[in-house]
Amino acid sequence: MITIYSGAAFVILELVDIIAEPLKLPSWLLPVVIVLLSIGFIIAVILSWIYDVHPEGGIVKTESVDDVKEVDIPKSSNSWKIASYVSFVVILGLIVLNVIPRTGKKKILDKSIAVLPFTNLSTDEENTYFIDGVMESILDNLCKIADLRVPGRTSMMQYRDNPKPISIVAEEMDVAYVLEGSGQKIEKRLLLTVQLIIGNEDRHIWSKQYDRVIENVEDLIDIQKEIAQLVANEIEAIITPEEKQIIEMIPTTNLMALNLYQQGREEYWNYWFDGDNGSLNRAEDLYFDALTYDSNYAEVYAGLANIYWIKNYYLELMSESFLDSVLVLANKSLHYNNKLSEAYVIRGRYYDEWGQYEQAAKEFEKAIQYNPNDWLAYLFMGRLYNNNDFVKCIDSYHKAAIHNRGPEFPTLLRYLGNILTNSGFLEKGEYYRGEALSLDGDSLANIRSLANIAGVNGDYTESVRLREYILKRDSSDVNNLANLASNYAHLNQFEESKRCYEDWLKKKTELDDQFYRGIHRMAYTYYQIGDKKEAEYYFDKMLELTYTELDLDRKDAREGWANYNLACVYAFRGDTEKAFENLRLFNKRKTMPLWMVTLINNDFLFDSIRDEPEFQQILSDVEAKFQAEHERVRQWLEKNDML
Repeated sequence: MITIYSGAAFVILELVDIIAEPLKLPSWLLPVVIVLLSIGFIIAVILSWIYDVHPEGGIVKTESVDDVKEVDIPKSSNSWKIASYVSFVVILGLIVLNVIPRTGKKKILDKSIAVLPFTNLSTDEENTYFIDGVMESILDNLCKIADLRVPGRTSMMQYRDNPKPISIVAEEMDVAYVLEGSGQKIEKRLLLTVQLIIGNEDRHIWSKQYDRVIENVEDLIDIQKEIAQLVANEIEAIITPEEKQIIEMIPTTNLMALNLYQQGREEYWNYWFDGDNGSLNRAEDLYFDALTYDSNYAEVYAGLANIYWIKNYYLELMSESFLDSVLVLANKSLHYNNKLSEAYVIRGRYYDEWGQYEQAAKEFEKAIQYNPNDWLAYLFMGRLYNNNDFVKCIDSYHKAAIHNRGPEFPTLLRYLGNILTNSGFLEKGEYYRGEALSLDGDSLANIRSLANIAGVNGDYTESVRLREYILKRDSSDVNNLANLASNYAHLNQFEESKRCYEDWLKKKTELDDQFYRGIHRMAYTYYQIGDKKEAEYYFDKMLELTYTELDLDRKDAREGWANYNLACVYAFRGDTEKAFENLRLFNKRKTMPLWMVTLINNDFLFDSIRDEPEFQQILSDVEAKFQAEHERVRQWLEKNDML
């Protein structure tokens, strides 16, 4: 009986295992069957013992005591009982061993997914923006699930005009799953097909078709949120009640406003990838048109805030109302939707520029709370800490790189490499820059990084060699010209320095931060070649701009860099008292990057006070702060297996 039962049990197990996947039976069915068979097996053994089943006599029928002779009573075989025990243990063991591979047969994949640009099947190319909008909304919904890792739209749009096999997409995006879709819009009717694929196997595991008439926004939102939730369920990603609430939010009730916003969004992304100012202007116009249909549309205000930043940053750099319109627009956006990640990011950037670092950090944290996959929030969080907290900066840049595998990915790796270098980990920094080069093959970007590192190390000869190469390849790079001119000054090659500075001035079209940070060094070059009138003009201009920066309480003023620049000018002009007054303010900084250690050790503008005891003490303080931060970063890198 036991042998028959065990054989039947294994047949049942095999049958359930075979039919489970094609019939899409629930994953809990096989474990339940195994438990029931195990209970049945125990019952079979007990019944066998109760009825005294054995191979010699079968079931012994009961007779009266008087009619049964003692010698005729069939005796249970001890060897058979032992065999039953052994059989029980062996079969139970086989079941347990069988459970492990069977219940684990469904691979536990990383909860990560890439959403490919949907294919527009409509003959009307203008409907591309609509299909792209559907894709982006589904993508945004998935991004709001903390249990999922989802590359953003900038990562995925590279495949719109350059499609690749699913397995390649999964590898490049470093994801386990890929969602692809296609659709067309025929007047009010939307036909949509979406398919979920296991990336490295290129195997479709789920698909769904929609044929809906879109009468209002709710009809469209229902489809988008349903797809996101179905995909998350299939991947077994947990959606919290708050995430579900955010996913189900309706951005606008006006279908025309939604259409105009989607068209504007499409133009904005065109600007993002191509740098076409015409696309940016069209996006702005479409956003304003959307507001005429729905003046409470939060996403539109956030979009306008981003556009205003791009168009007016340098125009307002020295204005008392610097980027105030950005804050107004971001606040208005959050008034209508206080869970909009994009609005928190732009507001965080505003507070960062104004030196309100704690508030900026809170804004970025809010952005990440409502969109855990927002790589821009991590990027700007990294920039916030770039010169103040190297551990948080490295951590933020690393997370930004994890959540972005698009055209920006190599740049993020270079950011990570640069902050590691400025933390004193030169080899690790070079590793990430090498990874970036292997991805984009941008040799010029790599050479720029090498030139920066040479400058950080005080190797101005090597920096000049690399920057001259860059100049031949890209003469429009004004930052390279300014750095090249400064490097020549460090080498006392002042005619070459003057050549580069004058070329730099001709190419400058905006009064940006790089301009006023560099003109006191240009003044030094003019002084050394005997043009003292030009030198005094630019020294005075440097003082004027820097004091304006201090009065306006700009970011550089709060971080001490403005005081450092003032100290440079006053030291060169022989005003020792003001030079040290500003150096003391600069020395209040808690952290010092490697580039600052190198600069203050080699800064020619401090030659007149370099031997002063107070200057030497400040120099010692700067080096000690760098070493302390270097050690803190080392401990963090070791703890996170990054060394």
